[in-house]
Amino acid sequence: MVASPSITKSEFSLGGFLLNDGPAGFMLGWVAGFVDTSAFIILFGIFTAHVTGNIALAGYEFVNADEEATITHLLMFPAFMITVAATSLLARYARKKDWPVFAVLLTAEAIALIVFLIIGVTLSPALIFSIQEEYILPIGIAGVVAMAIQNALMKEAKGVFKSYIPTTVMTGNTTQLTIDIVEVVLSKFAAKDNMKAVAAAAESMERMGRVLPVMFGFALGGLAATYFVLISETWWSLVLPTIVISFMAIVAFTEHAKAAKDKD
Repeated sequence: MVASPSITKSEFSLGGFLLNDGPAGFMLGWVAGFVDTSAFIILFGIFTAHVTGNIALAGYEFVNADEEATITHLLMFPAFMITVAATSLLARYARKKDWPVFAVLLTAEAIALIVFLIIGVTLSPALIFSIQEEYILPIGIAGVVAMAIQNALMKEAKGVFKSYIPTTVMTGNTTQLTIDIVEVVLSKFAAKDNMKAVAAAAESMERMGRVLPVMFGFALGGLAATYFVLISETWWSLVLPTIVISFMAIVAFTEHAKAAKDKD
């Protein structure tokens, strides 16, 4: 009697699980939702996670002859671009040095969030009672820098995620989710031997499994920010997303060290 070959189960890694598409996407989405909502509330309409809203508001304020507010919103655009460029250069340098790109960029974001927190806590008390553009501008730019790093991180962290999924802007994710739902529904009416429809539906289901955690995390982050900001009326609540990103950076460095050790 021939003995059947033994099946070895791959060892479960908590760090590897947390850096997988679903959990990592959820955490990054939560951070973006928290930071963007916090800034929108305390900074009277500044968007830190994306530039679209700031451009739209700049146009509105220009029509209303609010020159100072227009300039404030427009300055978020070059701040975002410069930070994305710097993050891309940092990622290229990290790859050249064979450093863990994902961990390095998460560390950069954690540092940016700490700076955002310090500037916000220092200047924001005056904003509770009145709109003061001289305080909104530096706080807003600090927040845009942190979220621009996260935007670039999703593009530059090659090999960490199966494909690019934005964690800071939900418009594209909602569009893709809707298209995938249509694909899955239509596959139910296709012929059973239509392998092309089956494959397309399977791909859509797999992508939905990665997009939904991001959207769910973003929504929960926004809800959490609303709750904490309305209670504290300060930027101290930014400690929470800072902890999340710092934790992810530590896990990413740990997983990289484990992988390097296994190679030796």
